[in-house]
Amino acid sequence: MEFEENGIGEECGVFGCVAAGEWPTQLEVAQVLTLGLVALQHRGQESAGVVTSDGASPPTYTTHKGMGLVSTAFPPEALLKLRYANLGICHTRYSTTGMSELQNCQPFVVDTLHGQIAVAHNGELVNALALRKKVMRHGVGLSTSSDSELITQLLAFTPPLEELDAPNWVARIKNLMTETPTSYSLLVMFKDVIYAVRDPYGNRPLCIGRVVPIFKLHNSGGGEADTEGWVVSSESCSFQSIGAKYYREVLPGEIVQISRHGVKSLSVVPRREGDLPAFCIFEYVYFARPDSIFEGQMVYTVRQRCGRQLAIEAPTDADVVSTVPESATPAALGYAQQSGLPYIEVLCKNRYVGRTFIQPNTRLRQLGVAKKFGALTDNFAGKRVVLVDDSIVRGNTISPIIKLLKEAGATEWIEPHSSASGPHQSGFSSHQVSLLHGHQHSHKRGTHRQQARVPGHRRIHRCRQRAVPDRRRVGDGGPEGDRLHAGQQNDRLHLQVRWQGGTLHRMSDGKVPGGAGVVNGCFPPSYSENGPLVTAAECFY
Repeated sequence: MEFEENGIGEECGVFGCVAAGEWPTQLEVAQVLTLGLVALQHRGQESAGVVTSDGASPPTYTTHKGMGLVSTAFPPEALLKLRYANLGICHTRYSTTGMSELQNCQPFVVDTLHGQIAVAHNGELVNALALRKKVMRHGVGLSTSSDSELITQLLAFTPPLEELDAPNWVARIKNLMTETPTSYSLLVMFKDVIYAVRDPYGNRPLCIGRVVPIFKLHNSGGGEADTEGWVVSSESCSFQSIGAKYYREVLPGEIVQISRHGVKSLSVVPRREGDLPAFCIFEYVYFARPDSIFEGQMVYTVRQRCGRQLAIEAPTDADVVSTVPESATPAALGYAQQSGLPYIEVLCKNRYVGRTFIQPNTRLRQLGVAKKFGALTDNFAGKRVVLVDDSIVRGNTISPIIKLLKEAGATEWIEPHSSASGPHQSGFSSHQVSLLHGHQHSHKRGTHRQQARVPGHRRIHRCRQRAVPDRRRVGDGGPEGDRLHAGQQNDRLHLQVRWQGGTLHRMSDGKVPGGAGVVNGCFPPSYSENGPLVTAAECFY
């Protein structure tokens, strides 16, 4: 079976709901699942799927999957057949591994010795190919090219010491973590419960919410007696639209059981000794919706702090500050506030064009860019523009934007941004170094492409050093005092400088002439089949 090697793919979104109290429930679980998935649409636009259960013994599972957006994949008639659900999980997909086909659409449902399970997965296994071979050697056939099916089959294996009359899901999940320590956030539905799982490195986000009566939604405090249901999601931004309050994060390595009786932490699987957490920094930089909360802080605030820090560490002479909308806007506002420069809009975005980063191939991405932006010429003609971008990955978006601004009359544009200069081996498929713009334009190879075509373009990279402090796990249900240091950077920092003329100068100390420099912050080591490696994109704001 062929695997697509399209380069970078965005992370998917998972969502689950369990009605609290007596069943059958009055909570419209199918509607909650659909609305929750709509709120995660920015995480994947290729396909969507849902599996619901009545929670009986044995349970009746109902499945619906479709290609495209949630609104397209879930027509009203599809929701009708899901209306008797008491619990369910759903998934919106961008293919990291596996082709963009309906057969790869999640959640996956398989029969086990003890009954059916449904699995939804966000992430990408670092050792997927080796696991495929191992599973096939056991005589298990695989019907898709998705590594999420591998997880489902591994969970179906009977672990040692399990009794024949009852499954030990903690043992099964721990066995999975032994086989592949990263990268995944999982929802596993079995009979009348949902198990929420994060890998030991916490590379993918996962949080829990509590559905409450609407009139109590904005009230602080309150116990669990008024809980109408429990939800679990890749991002907390999905909670408000369904009438839920943020409860707490699922910890790295934690296995949480969610049932109609409440939330129970079953186990926390540790990392290898000495390994740090490795929360994906692109969640803060680009992927997540700005109103989501990770590690006790709002994504918007983190992005704004990054912009302020960039203005402190890389000041520059300019007339105005602007953004490549929309995920870079908070950083641009922070840069403007700190620098004292006026913030204006120079690009008009067509909001009916999807995120070009997550289009499944380069041609579609480039066509998307061509339809995506128009220049607000009167705002910047004859001016020097600081154009803040947060995530130059392949360079398919920024190259035509620079050309557009130049032709529209900008005299000079200084672009603080983050970009991937090394392959991401832990969770979304950016394994091909040749596709990464930051790699192509780093060291001595980065002096020809954009700068040769656009002489006035000067690039400034900054890391998010000091912009993201220690985070404390918060929420109305999480224990206090737990400090998570996910995303800490190690000591391997180096500086680069790219001048307006396009020549790259390497520097060995921390002095950056003129303030135009690059600081690359490396991720903590994570797991691969060959041992520790540097994961995630190296360059940040």
